[in-house]
Amino acid sequence: MVKKSEHLDIGAMETWLWDAACSLRGAQDAPKYKDFIFPLVFFKRLSDVFDDEFTQYIEQFGDENIAREIVEQDHADALKNNRKPMVRFYIPREYSWNKLRNYGQQSGDSGGKKRTLGEFVTDAMREVARMNPDLQGVVDVKDYNERQSGQRTIDDDRLAKLIEVISRHRLGLKNAEPDILGRAYEYLLRKFAEGQGQSAGEFFTPKEVGWLMARILDPKPRTTVYDPTCGSAGLLIKTRLHYEMAHPAKRAQAPKLYGQEAMATTYAIAKMNMFLHDYMDSYFAIGDTFRSPGFAAEGAGLKRFDYVVANPMWNQGKDSLPYLGEDFYANDRYNRFIKFPPDDNADWGWLQHIWASLNDTGRASVVLDTGAVSRGSGSQNKSRERDARQYFVENDWIEGVVLLPDNLFYNTTAAGILVFLNKAKPKERKNKIILINASTYFDKEKPKNVLRIGDDIANVVSTFQQWKEIDKLSKIITLKDAKATDYNLSPSQYVENGEAASHRSLPHILEDLNRARAEREQADKELDDLLKKLKVA
Repeated sequence: MVKKSEHLDIGAMETWLWDAACSLRGAQDAPKYKDFIFPLVFFKRLSDVFDDEFTQYIEQFGDENIAREIVEQDHADALKNNRKPMVRFYIPREYSWNKLRNYGQQSGDSGGKKRTLGEFVTDAMREVARMNPDLQGVVDVKDYNERQSGQRTIDDDRLAKLIEVISRHRLGLKNAEPDILGRAYEYLLRKFAEGQGQSAGEFFTPKEVGWLMARILDPKPRTTVYDPTCGSAGLLIKTRLHYEMAHPAKRAQAPKLYGQEAMATTYAIAKMNMFLHDYMDSYFAIGDTFRSPGFAAEGAGLKRFDYVVANPMWNQGKDSLPYLGEDFYANDRYNRFIKFPPDDNADWGWLQHIWASLNDTGRASVVLDTGAVSRGSGSQNKSRERDARQYFVENDWIEGVVLLPDNLFYNTTAAGILVFLNKAKPKERKNKIILINASTYFDKEKPKNVLRIGDDIANVVSTFQQWKEIDKLSKIITLKDAKATDYNLSPSQYVENGEAASHRSLPHILEDLNRARAEREQADKELDDLLKKLKVA
């Protein structure tokens, strides 16, 4: 039995979640486990938090039935009058977590024919979503009774095992940190990506990279932050958390968060993440950002933001977005695209969408494949990527590029880069770009390297923010310098941070080879002489 005082630490959480995933083995491909696990974890959190809050009202009113009647009536009135209710989310008694956990032990069902456990769980989540409209499209996204080819995707036995594993830990206000779901999501994505190559890695930005982006952008009070490919909203949350640490006295003025996500289950997890953090002033849209930007008013164009953070899928092409091509870019009703990217790589299309989404003083940090800042440069052939990069450079839109270490991301071993855009560069930064080579700032771990967050990253942040050159770390180039390299903005082109290579002349190498050959011939001769003497003897 779990004690109410238990606090779920990271190690226990990881073991717990992996056991939950293992309870479903054989029922689904590994990356799909999360679609069943996370709504249940979130529902458990909702139920435990409600129990914590409701217990206080039982103590206040002295009777459980009276307390429930008051809380339920207050909840209905709060929804009607758009005010804050007594409890965050109302969970009806018949659909509490204990009812889910013990459903198999119950003798009957109020509907006459007993529902399967999968039906009961699905009904519970849909009813909670109906009673709490903010949860619609969040907690009710999964059908736990779904069938594929006539068979249940997850049968009641496996579902009961999963519920029992999740029941091991309380997730009340005093038992788990607000970002428990975000950490859980990152952990399982990482584990799935380790075992499946790139199957889930495209959604996962290592948390250390997210912290680096947030610290360099350093958002100010009363601003807005947008992520057009938000995934589980990790980048948005880290930006907000950084703000709260930097401005503890101004939390009421924290940036408002906006995100868009194409996948329904991931969108739901992003919204769950926000609820767990009590970030109620956050706004999300579902859908394909390229084709249908979620924050755009009819006739008014795109909504524009103070900051953008993003890690779009790298090198996205027609295989994942079949409509890409010159016709799509040319006919965009928001006029986002000036230089059309190649059909097989939308990196610079994403950067143009992000630029169009910034307000007049906006700044952005975008994670891309390192090739995005070098492909096409130095080639005699036509390169639409190089042309887009040239356009950004010549218009002085790029503030900086940071090269990250190899093998940080789970869908590739390649190094990523951070591209920083700025619509209002300070005077001293006009027509200049800072390039930072942080490729050695990592700890080697298995199966992936980890970006170091301590003094090394503090050095990167201060170098960028103070706009300074440091030997083996940073270089400030002019637009003329960029043109001289045919708009190759890879920091490794300008900043050598390894040990200088030692090169020897060819005559010296040949001299050493001749000496080694002579020594070998002499050794062979001495061995022959010795063998002859032994034979004579």
